[in-house]
Amino acid sequence: MLLAEDDRAIRHALERALTLEGYEVTAVADGVEALAQAHKTPPDVLVLDVMMPGIDGLQVCRVLRAEGDRTPILMLTALVETADRIAGLDAGADDYVVKPFDVEEVFARLRALLRRTSPVPVGGGAAGGENGGREPQLSDRQVEAAGIRMDLQARRAWRGKRELELTRTEFELLELLVRNAGIVLDHSTIYDRIWGYDFGPGSKNLAVYVGYLRRKLDEPGAPQLIHTVRGVGYVLRED
Repeated sequence: MLLAEDDRAIRHALERALTLEGYEVTAVADGVEALAQAHKTPPDVLVLDVMMPGIDGLQVCRVLRAEGDRTPILMLTALVETADRIAGLDAGADDYVVKPFDVEEVFARLRALLRRTSPVPVGGGAAGGENGGREPQLSDRQVEAAGIRMDLQARRAWRGKRELELTRTEFELLELLVRNAGIVLDHSTIYDRIWGYDFGPGSKNLAVYVGYLRRKLDEPGAPQLIHTVRGVGYVLRED
């Protein structure tokens, strides 16, 4: 794991906690060092502070993604506005934690990012809905529903003929919705399947990701695919 954080106290505390959790951590103080270390010894996952002198975390993320590096990236940010979080996702980050954070939340998000297996279909525990006979098509390699097609092995997705540029977390969220097209998935189910941890009713994490995924899916004149069921959760369907 590569950790880049310019605040010495936070860097040392997080490095110690992650090491005790069993991670092998390389800690650096700025974005220049982070890029150099990532190129020298590619890590399994990166934890990047957004606000660093010189090259900040967003720039590090953009450079790595431009190079085709798909290593999972968790951003640490003191910026709480939704637009700021979306900027991180737009740069190619897979997830973020807002400072001050609970170290257990960092662990939970890292576990989710490091999961290599695809989410399994949700059983009957989610809130129900009619599928109208339009079951998603499933195979070992592809899932398809509501005009969305996903190649799970290549980790590519399309709406119609248009390919979608998705981060790891966005891909897993869309796959979960496609696999359960027509079924309303409640918040706790989605948190459990994607992050492995329910961050509680006060968290805006899921709403931010759904909003950003909608921006990538929606097309002028085409039906919206991800629908909010107030007080329950979300469902993928064509109206």
